Amino acid sequence: MADSFETLVEEIRACRRCAERFGATATGHGPRPVVWASQNARILIAGQAPGARVHKSGRPFSDPSGDRLRDWLGIDVATFYDRSRIAIVPMAFCFPGYNARGADLPPPRICAANWRARLLGAMPRARLTLLVGGHAQKWHLPGCGGVTETVRAWRNHAPAIFALPHPSWRNTAWLKKNPWFETDLLPVLRARIKEVLDD
Repeated sequence: MADSFETLVEEIRACRRCAERFGATATGHGPRPVVWASQNARILIAGQAPGARVHKSGRPFSDPSGDRLRDWLGIDVATFYDRSRIAIVPMAFCFPGYNARGADLPPPRICAANWRARLLGAMPRARLTLLVGGHAQKWHLPGCGGVTETVRAWRNHAPAIFALPHPSWRNTAWLKKNPWFETDLLPVLRARIKEVLDD
């Protein structure tokens, strides 16, 4: 089982399907799949796609959004990056690039179509899934509404799934408009994370 999981991870890391697509973006970069997973992980963080900093570092959430996310989860850096406990599996493994205006491009759907079901199926011990941002929420919760509506309905999916907004600085205004996220949702989420990691 370990060999087949590692083989799958190596296949993903070697993927170059989007080379032409990325080369045509404003950033003109090549593919660099960032896979951070283990078949034994108990928590799955389903994100969007790596940003430019993660593309350079090869380490997911190695940017200010990662600092905010770890604060939300109530865990330290060492725990966050312990693959045997936490898997970070975005909707696309590569940085999609920027458009001509400097905005993030969406995760290419071909990535999830090729890899997502296979990789998630190889992680049977995951007991808690965190859906970070609208792209992950739409894939994991078909038919869900927008991010605010989906996150507000967090009790409908807990304790197995928690939907979260993206921890980007761009969502600071969203956090101010939705104080219930920090007062109501986060304490329950932190307790659930501790329960899963301690079990």
